[in-house]
Amino acid sequence: MRYSGVTATNRMVAPKLARQFRAAWFGPDAPDGMARMTIADLLKLWRRRTPLIWHARRNNEMIAGVLLRSLGWPLKLVFTSAAQRHHTWITRWLIRRMDAIIAANDISASFLKRAATVIPHGVDTDVYAPPADRAAAFATASLPGRYAIGCFGRVRAQKGSDVFLDAMCRLLPRYPDFSAVMVGAITPEQSGFANDLKQRIKAAGLPSRIVITGELEIEQVQRWYQRLTIYAFTSRNEGFGLTLIEAMAAGSALVASRAGAAELVVEDGVTGVLTPSGDVEALVSALEPLMRDPGLAAAMGARARARVLEKFSLDAEANAIAGVYRTLV
Repeated sequence: MRYSGVTATNRMVAPKLARQFRAAWFGPDAPDGMARMTIADLLKLWRRRTPLIWHARRNNEMIAGVLLRSLGWPLKLVFTSAAQRHHTWITRWLIRRMDAIIAANDISASFLKRAATVIPHGVDTDVYAPPADRAAAFATASLPGRYAIGCFGRVRAQKGSDVFLDAMCRLLPRYPDFSAVMVGAITPEQSGFANDLKQRIKAAGLPSRIVITGELEIEQVQRWYQRLTIYAFTSRNEGFGLTLIEAMAAGSALVASRAGAAELVVEDGVTGVLTPSGDVEALVSALEPLMRDPGLAAAMGARARARVLEKFSLDAEANAIAGVYRTLV
């Protein structure tokens, strides 16, 4: 199992579900507070009479569920999809064999070609929370200025890393109180893309004010959220875009491209500002008023936090998934 956004969302919600059902995690990266299931444990369930929920998030997990059920295992198969694209023939074939489908948003649901329950991802609002003192949190980063603007996710074109950098190269010279941070892994196949970004930062004379951290431990990522005054979500396409609600939960003002679940999550002009994907001019225009007036950004961040508490908590996601489970067993 790759530790990606798919795995991350599953790891967060699974312990919440384990409080409502007898549940176990099969595979690596088991979350704290969750029982682990080995292959030996799995084999013991073969002759069980009452049905079990097998919740898959990827093709290989669906394939395993379909295969086990064909061998007589009493499984009810559930699949969660966040993809916003037409599925391959094998994925479509597997989806038709699921007992229930969950989609992360309405756009993802539209590509499934069968009925699905839309359940947005949630975030742990105790972990992703505003700092007691954002200025003090920023000071721990040892960056120039007084405020930070961030863009998180793997450094690649799909995430709009280049769009964010272009906007920063234009805006930071105008606003010396701001520094920028890009938090996310640089995979080997993206090293050329990342090196080009670093060269552009150097050419702009901003190496001390635009930081690319590389991959960090999750606790370090959470601390970076608390240092931000503004968060820029610049993806060109996304399944959901968990960083949207993580940044909002931490009280950052949000400027988001219309990708993933942005239009579901963000109330344009209230809890964030929506921009066209890949549009540097629009991103600059949306960010500049917030950089000009950090008080305006702080007020938007407070509204964003309230929005997540109301609509996108981890408990809300877990309860909705539990409702799907109960219809099956």
